[in-house]
Amino acid sequence: MVGTERGPGRPREERVTGAVLKAVIDLVTESGIGAVTMDAVAARAEVSKPAIYRRWPTKQDLIIAAAETRIGALSVPDLGDFRAELRFILTARLDAYRMPGSDRLIAGLVGAAAEAGAVRGAYAGYTERITSETRRILERAIVRGEVRPETDVRAAATLVAAPLLFRLIVEQELPDAALVETLVDLVARAVAPAP
Repeated sequence: MVGTERGPGRPREERVTGAVLKAVIDLVTESGIGAVTMDAVAARAEVSKPAIYRRWPTKQDLIIAAAETRIGALSVPDLGDFRAELRFILTARLDAYRMPGSDRLIAGLVGAAAEAGAVRGAYAGYTERITSETRRILERAIVRGEVRPETDVRAAATLVAAPLLFRLIVEQELPDAALVETLVDLVARAVAPAP
């Protein structure tokens, strides 16, 4: 029969990937990270478990991939101003954290990373990816003279990332634009060259 054969390409692969990652987010949003099992994800996404395992060999890999669709790497253009670039990053994170289910997804991700048997390198790799742009804007600001050259870039990137997460997960409040502005000011002053 003409027209029924599927040609080469990726549309089906992309559909499976998208459906599976959406299923993870939906399950976490509705019921928490404990609801994420390969069986539940396969049923929700309407795909086979082998299709999931081919892409993500472990539940840990699957949860990290789902988190990365919502809270992933950023790209910040060179705005010529550290505060503006920092605001860009914090606002992007704020938008992601305010999406339904983000609190459960992040809390579950942090909890899963602490479980016995968790492959620490997988979580460390994810953390490196999501903080890489913060490190990059700090390095750019050092070159421009807006940040002290001796600044511990990794520690400063942690300082940028932690407050929004703490507000969301520990204090159980949605972070807001006012917090972003406060953080921009506090971080910029903390790393600024001495007058």
